[in-house]
Amino acid sequence: MNNKITPQKLELTQEWDKTFPKSDRVNHRKVTFVNRYGITLAADVYEPKNADGRFAAVAVSGPFGAVKEQCSGLYAQTLAERGFLTIAFDPSFTGESGGTPRRMASPDINTEDFQAAVDFLSTQPNVDPERIGILGICGWGGLALNAAALDTRIKATVAVTMYNMSRVNANGYFDANNSEKDRYEMRKKLNAQRTKEYAQGFYEQGGGVVDPLPADAPAFVKDYYDYYKTPRGYHRRSGNSNDGWTVTGTMSFLNQPILAYSKEIRSAVLLIHGENAHSRYFSEDAYRDMSSYTNYRDNKELLIVPGASHTDLYDGGGKNAIPFDRIEAFFRKNLK
Repeated sequence: MNNKITPQKLELTQEWDKTFPKSDRVNHRKVTFVNRYGITLAADVYEPKNADGRFAAVAVSGPFGAVKEQCSGLYAQTLAERGFLTIAFDPSFTGESGGTPRRMASPDINTEDFQAAVDFLSTQPNVDPERIGILGICGWGGLALNAAALDTRIKATVAVTMYNMSRVNANGYFDANNSEKDRYEMRKKLNAQRTKEYAQGFYEQGGGVVDPLPADAPAFVKDYYDYYKTPRGYHRRSGNSNDGWTVTGTMSFLNQPILAYSKEIRSAVLLIHGENAHSRYFSEDAYRDMSSYTNYRDNKELLIVPGASHTDLYDGGGKNAIPFDRIEAFFRKNLK
């Protein structure tokens, strides 16, 4: 039996190919680390320039279907400008990270990805292992909460414009398909797809953000298009910018609720959502669960950003919507 932790050699792009400008206030380098399932993950490390000692550190990922060159990298670089050592990583099966088949998702493996990032940070000589936090955006906000419920090394968690991927897959948007009948029909459809794909020998892609954009598209779909399909946020390795997840890629979220133990999170949590975001109910309900039915409510916070949509919190939406001052203050308070 060989249980050695052995990184896979990944081909990493060395050029600056982010959707945001490079800061002259931080040092940047690329690294890899391995999760518990043997998948090698690719990450960007951002370190404050002209600083020494052991840093408080933050691991960042998301949104669901994005890559580290998009908004997770922006968050990581900005927090590094403010004195934290940060990493932005690509989840398993996506971006520059390893894992095949590509563009698959798993509530277990993707939660593990955050824990593997904590493994990496905990063993760096310039990181204080007692001062590690995580930050998840969109679908990775929900996965960050799941990781915080499981990993006692995580001292503070920020979930931005959070999606509960279990809930949206099982119930549909706004819980419009929350019935046994609807879930059965979805399972039936996905399992027929599995049979088809196994017979043909390859997995089919489900498509990223719709393109061209229909004239009658809902406002939140238009917001996604404006980010993922325009120069504002397009990236060639992003699933949402291109051909999306595999058709069965998120199937296991249907009956694996990731926030079942969120009320048992003892460490600090800050939920941030836009006032006008279609997804706002995910954060409001998560906050209710973490602050109403538990002995650990005193260090839980919900911040609603006035006038902001879901994607405004990806990159500011051209109106400086991301409350970086509040995020910095939260991590300074709870990573000390």
